[in-house]
Amino acid sequence: MQLHYSSLHRVLCMAALASALTAAPQLCAAQESPQHADGLLNNAGSIHQETTFEADCARVYQALTGTREFDAVTRLSDAVTLVTAPDAKATAISAEVGAPFTLFGGYITGRNLDVVRDQRLVQAWRAGSWNPGEYSVVRFDLQAQGKRCRVLFEQLGFPISHGVSLAEGWHVHYWEPLAKFLRQP
Repeated sequence: MQLHYSSLHRVLCMAALASALTAAPQLCAAQESPQHADGLLNNAGSIHQETTFEADCARVYQALTGTREFDAVTRLSDAVTLVTAPDAKATAISAEVGAPFTLFGGYITGRNLDVVRDQRLVQAWRAGSWNPGEYSVVRFDLQAQGKRCRVLFEQLGFPISHGVSLAEGWHVHYWEPLAKFLRQP
């Protein structure tokens, strides 16, 4: 995964990349490892998934970076209990570089590292169950295919023991509810 950052954004990347670098030996060893159907590379803290949506990239990008839209996507997933719990934190996300985000009732938090409107979103991303200071880097590349949008997704640097649940979670908590949301008028 090739990431491009200006020197101003490098400071924001350090915490996320520190966690990713600790997985470097496993990532290098996994270069020739087979990939599971869910996109998880064997023995690596790396997930690669691709999916196509019946919507243009502008609409997909807005759903991933707009607070109202992302909250609606969450409410279409089985994670709805996280956003409706009494102690849940409100969904907050934007398309601003450096902006923090809070998703799924506060269970997922992080910061936007790089954004290119309707094309790319890169985030330092962490789950509430991870140890303090553990971050992964997620990257959404959006490619227009006529009236459709293909999303190339990468996540690296997560605790390896969480790989299977993360790979499944992207389908259940992001791709499936996002497809439902995008089908709405």
